[in-house]
Amino acid sequence: MNERTKTGLEILQAAVLMGVLGDVLLRQTPWGLNVLLFIGALVAAMTMLILRRRREFWNGQTIALNVALVFFAAMFVWRDSMELKTFDALAILTILAILTLPALKIKTQIAGVFHYIIGFIWSGISAAFAPFLLVFNDIEWKTIPQTGWSKHLIAVLRGILIAAPLVLIFGALFMAADAVFQGIVERTLNIQPDVVVSHIFFIAFFSWITAGYLRGSLVENFSGGAAEIHITPKEEIKPQVLSVTEIKDENAPKEEETAKTEEKKSWDWQNLDNSALPKVFTLGAIEVSIVLGLINLLFLSFVIVQIPYLFGGFELVQNTPDFKLAEYARRGFGELVTVAALVLPILLISHWLLRKDAPVNEKIYRVLAGIQIALLFVIMISAAQRLFILTGNLGYGLTTVRFYPMVVMIWLAVVFVWFALTVLRGARQNFAWGALWAAIFILGGLHVVNPDDYIARTNIRLMKEGRQFDAHYNASSLSNDAVPALLENLPQMNSENQCAVIRSLYHRRYNFVFNAKDDFRSWNMSRWNSKNELEVNKETLFRAGCTSYANSSRK
Repeated sequence: MNERTKTGLEILQAAVLMGVLGDVLLRQTPWGLNVLLFIGALVAAMTMLILRRRREFWNGQTIALNVALVFFAAMFVWRDSMELKTFDALAILTILAILTLPALKIKTQIAGVFHYIIGFIWSGISAAFAPFLLVFNDIEWKTIPQTGWSKHLIAVLRGILIAAPLVLIFGALFMAADAVFQGIVERTLNIQPDVVVSHIFFIAFFSWITAGYLRGSLVENFSGGAAEIHITPKEEIKPQVLSVTEIKDENAPKEEETAKTEEKKSWDWQNLDNSALPKVFTLGAIEVSIVLGLINLLFLSFVIVQIPYLFGGFELVQNTPDFKLAEYARRGFGELVTVAALVLPILLISHWLLRKDAPVNEKIYRVLAGIQIALLFVIMISAAQRLFILTGNLGYGLTTVRFYPMVVMIWLAVVFVWFALTVLRGARQNFAWGALWAAIFILGGLHVVNPDDYIARTNIRLMKEGRQFDAHYNASSLSNDAVPALLENLPQMNSENQCAVIRSLYHRRYNFVFNAKDDFRSWNMSRWNSKNELEVNKETLFRAGCTSYANSSRK
């Protein structure tokens, strides 16, 4: 049994185990502890396979990414915010995609954004199709030693596969023909067909995608010998004595050898550049000057308009004729965040398409890109000012759709600084790795900030300063992370807001007590704390005049 077959069998074993765990753990919602247990098992399986079969993949970058993978899975246990869980899930998928890059001979620490996209595509294709190759190509079933119980295993499995549908068909016919027989079978087996089918489906699904992903992260390609480590033997160098004729024609063979070497140049994902593109699709100094120059002029014109508002403050915005404060804030923030997000791919793509045949191309790009980043920071400051107006003392409070775009813009600000320190200084290969970890640290910091709690407390602070308080949004739309803040500040609310919050929290407690199932798989610390807080303050939730329907079902 060769190494390729051993690797394939180990991947299958790990995949079947992950399939069973996925069915047992992830069927229970809402997700919490089960995500951490599942991802922890997946990381353990990947680590075991890498250490056994592809030890060269085990390095500091891989260890850091696996730690981040477990960290974001653990965040499902800590916070209850749906937005945070969505970002955590995206982070997990992104890290899993990046972990497949070594199989493509791409070093993760110097990979680019394009390589990350390749990782997403590769991992998706692997999860969908690689199990076919694992079963029918990688594993040479005939080479597996058949001794002891394994000697008859294949025959047993074939017999079961043939007999199972026949038994089910005849059994169903007998049950339909006789009610007594049907009762005996149902009481004896106590099987619900829909439950059995769902378990089989989930086990098969998680096993399939795990097997495909593990194969895609351990092998270099979809070729038959991919599971083995390929080492190209060095050619033996033999001494050679040149004749007089060969010495005279020394230059000609060198030119021919150079041409042949260029022709035989293999595809390299790691050092992928624009040399493979026709010249018409690349950019020179003129094209870059026009594209970035026109964008810079547009940015500059917008900045000139914004400068009076930036230095004039809120009073200038308010005193401008026919210009409402709400319109200024609401109309601008989302659009300016979108502008900031679009600039990054434009700069990255234009830099990748830049021709390397003349140093002047790079110099012009650096100047124009630097100007664009400087102008963009002014635009981002304008966007931040609009958010402060919209959510400040003169505004309308904070919501998730206002909070998270601001966080994205903060990340973009860090990324553009890193862009200037890497791409504009000739170290493009370090850009994506730094941008990735900036996102990881900012997302990790968000869990410490606790966005829903921060949003609720910000709105309550504005309420105390005389602003309108949207009790329904803060009590119903925010997650359990906001419950402690609402209960803590309930006495400071007016009677109308108190009743609105109490009604929402009463429904939340009712769902905890009567509808939610206490299952360790979906345990979450925020939900657990919220449930305890609501139980301690349950007398408040039955306050007369607020929940008239509650008195009839008081518990």
